[in-house]
Amino acid sequence: MSENFEDMLKGLTGTPSEELPAIELPEDQELDDHARYDRATFAFETKSYAYAATLLEPLVESNPGNSEIVLLLARTYYHAARLGPAEALLRDMIDRWPGDAYAHLLLARTLQRAGRAEEGAPYLKIAEAMGLDG
Repeated sequence: MSENFEDMLKGLTGTPSEELPAIELPEDQELDDHARYDRATFAFETKSYAYAATLLEPLVESNPGNSEIVLLLARTYYHAARLGPAEALLRDMIDRWPGDAYAHLLLARTLQRAGRAEEGAPYLKIAEAMGLDG
C-alpha cells in the first residue's frame, strides 16, 4: 500500500493548489433546502449576515413552520442591524411558539438595541423565568 501511495506522489510538483482542479460549488438557486440551510449557517457563522439572509428568506417562506430556520433568520437580521425585520419575525415567533425562551431573549435584545429597552424588559423577564440569563 505504501508503494502505491509513493507512486502516486512521484512526479507531483508545486503546491497542492496547482495540482488539483478547483471545486465548483453549485449556485444558490440550484441548492435544495438542506444545502441552502447549511450554506446559510456557514454564512452566519462567518458573519456574512447579508448573504445569510438572502439564503434564509426563501427558506422561511417555504418552511414557515420550521422554528429553527425562522430563528436563524431573526438572529441574522439582529446581527445585520436590521432591527425592524428582526422584531417582526420575533414577535411572530413568540405568537406561534410562546415557549421559545431564546426568541423572548432576542426580542428583548432587539428592542434594547433599537433604544426601546423598557418595551423589551417584559420579554427579558420571561426569558429569564424560562432559564436563560439575560
